[in-house]
Amino acid sequence: MPTTKLPTTPAAYLAALPAERRKDLKALHAAILKTAPRLKPHLAYKATMIGYGPYHYKYASGREGDCPIVAVSSRAQYISLYVLGARDGRSLVQAAKSKLGKVNCGGACIRFKKLADLDLPVALQLVREASVLLDNGSTDFSL
Repeated sequence: MPTTKLPTTPAAYLAALPAERRKDLKALHAAILKTAPRLKPHLAYKATMIGYGPYHYKYASGREGDCPIVAVSSRAQYISLYVLGARDGRSLVQAAKSKLGKVNCGGACIRFKKLADLDLPVALQLVREASVLLDNGSTDFSL
């Protein structure tokens, strides 16, 4: 059985994508870096996505771990942008979903076919807000 070599850096992750998807994810990656430069990129979740800004969580149950507060991932049918954080008891994504463009949203996930479908300035405002929450020591990054 052939082994698949997993990317070891965000640049390798992007380079391994098909050309059209690579173009969209590189543009999104660059926009996130410009919007929230303190959120350092890294590979997350077994190299299935590029994460930005490590966040250490600990639940009341005692379970704890690390996750990014922002992430991008190329999936088979769409691109996913994950933005963790909450405002006024609602996830940042859910609070803004009507303004995000031709997308499908979950609790912290924005799914879209191509970058042109996403209202990028609105999405980047969410990234900025998540970054500020992290900088301010917020612990409200639950899903």
